[in-house]
Amino acid sequence: DIEPDISAACYFYGAAALLGTSAVVEGVRENSIQGDIKFLEVLKALGCKVNERKEGLKVTGPENGIYNGIEADLNSFSDQTMTLSALSVFAKTPVRITGISHIRYQETDRISAIKAEVERLGLRCEAGEGDLTVFPDEDSKKSLKETEIETYNDHRMAMAFALVGLRR
Repeated sequence: DIEPDISAACYFYGAAALLGTSAVVEGVRENSIQGDIKFLEVLKALGCKVNERKEGLKVTGPENGIYNGIEADLNSFSDQTMTLSALSVFAKTPVRITGISHIRYQETDRISAIKAEVERLGLRCEAGEGDLTVFPDEDSKKSLKETEIETYNDHRMAMAFALVGLRR
């Protein structure tokens, strides 16, 4: 057996967090050797429950998709920076992501791209050399601007910010 791609699984788990529902990704196990499995700890900090089932890990989002912001160091699983950024626009309090200076040099300058797209949605976002903070509104679901998200020809930007549309 070959492990499923945990990076891709995280988009489904992120959807569960946003919508206050559950997602099971077949074959995902907590003892995965892939670094992005650490994103499950971030989801737990947002109030998600994670249960190992026979078919795979099940993530259940917080009731009604309501969660407070957090501070998280994503250095060792930075591909999930875009996913957490998309989730952050619906948090009740700010979300700060640290340890990510190296993502400025990937498919695109991902820190600048995230900042631009969060601002395009009508929210404040502060970016440093290796960190960013998203400041959601009291009720972002209603206050987010209708906009087209630029993906910068970066598949992770496209996949992560597609999550916003699930709740918007």
